[in-house]
Amino acid sequence: MTHTSVMTVGAGLSAAALLLLAGATPSAHADTPPQPGNWLMLGVSHGETPAAGAVGGTLLRCDPPGGGHPHAEEACAQLSAADGRITALPAEDTLCPMIHAPVTAHAQGMWRDRPVSWSETFPNTCTLRARTGALFALDET
Repeated sequence: MTHTSVMTVGAGLSAAALLLLAGATPSAHADTPPQPGNWLMLGVSHGETPAAGAVGGTLLRCDPPGGGHPHAEEACAQLSAADGRITALPAEDTLCPMIHAPVTAHAQGMWRDRPVSWSETFPNTCTLRARTGALFALDET
């Protein structure tokens, strides 16, 4: 009877180890950005330069829309209309306060097999949102 119990514990430990390994595998791959298709890693840092050595950000995938961006469908539609050129996004007609609180937005990735590397500093978050639409609306609201 002791022998059966040892085998059950051993089998249980093996199953638990397999489940842990299976659970670890997707998260290891989730940290690497996708290679084909249209995708951008987006970030916003406070100040006039991107944070030195900044890692992470929000992944925007556009084929199909997703990747963790809270407004992926709208951002992808706006990028598609601008042929992936962030500088060609139409500015919204918005009144922003004249408060100097600079933010720097940055994007790295691929759009229609073209590498994208873009960064621009805006006087404040309102101006950033008015100029880039849903693309840098990275909060949930």
